[in-house]
Amino acid sequence: MTLNPAIDGACAAQEVRHTHKIRTTNERYDAGGGGINVGRVIQRLGGDVIAVYLAGGATGTVLNSLVDQYALPRLCIDIEDHTRISLAVHEASTGREYRFVPEGPHIAETEWQTCLNALESLDFDWLVLSGSLPRGVPEDFYIWAGDVARSRGARVVLDTSGPALARTLASGGIFLVKPSLGEFEQLMGTPLRDPDTLMAAARSLMARGQTTHLAVTMGHDGALLANADEVLRLPAIAVAAQSAVGAGDSFVGAMTHALATGHSAHNAFRYGLAAGTAAVMTPGNDLCHRDDVEQLFARSTQ
Repeated sequence: MTLNPAIDGACAAQEVRHTHKIRTTNERYDAGGGGINVGRVIQRLGGDVIAVYLAGGATGTVLNSLVDQYALPRLCIDIEDHTRISLAVHEASTGREYRFVPEGPHIAETEWQTCLNALESLDFDWLVLSGSLPRGVPEDFYIWAGDVARSRGARVVLDTSGPALARTLASGGIFLVKPSLGEFEQLMGTPLRDPDTLMAAARSLMARGQTTHLAVTMGHDGALLANADEVLRLPAIAVAAQSAVGAGDSFVGAMTHALATGHSAHNAFRYGLAAGTAAVMTPGNDLCHRDDVEQLFARSTQ
């Protein structure tokens, strides 16, 4: 489920300079936003998935056409406002990546309520709540969506940030939560750059009983898994990086798919790390590819 999807644009420029007109090359456009990206990854890995999202305006029509190009099953809830367009620019002269992400549309109460009601009509075993909440959507929305999922025995995966993350976690009943390191620091209210401090914070969160599994992604520093059985930190897998766009969503998609298909949390975590790394190997907005994920997973278990 994605409440704030985007048309993700990506391009390259020799140099990004203020005031000057920046000529770009290699333009591409993809349907994006947390849950749509997660759905694309699960589909690439062989899973059955439906993307539920809000979209509207002229850009909403474009977003739907992009989703349909992936043959990704979807349920789009129409909104009045325009779907946002994000842009990632790769600066060739430095290798830096600049990412411009608008706040997105304003959602009316009737629109987010329709989205919540739509869950009642769907058949699913896992619900991935992914991405930011757009303007107008209450911070408790993911709590209510999780209640719908758990009422039918489905497991809930949460990947969001800020007040929505804190409030939804505090309500309990989450099976897997996947913050980035920065999001986890914000949640815990303290810097966590020291490994021992990070491990202690993970144990502290697990002691609250709000989630079964915690996975913290840390970019080039790898990732951390915490649950009742272990607190495990794995280093990043060394690869030639092209773009970090979609790495976190690839991690969530692969770990969720692995859990849903019977893998242990330990192995599912390694699949997530492999998928996040595989996404970094692809240019622009492209996500992980199955062959790369399998090869990197094999490397991570050696």
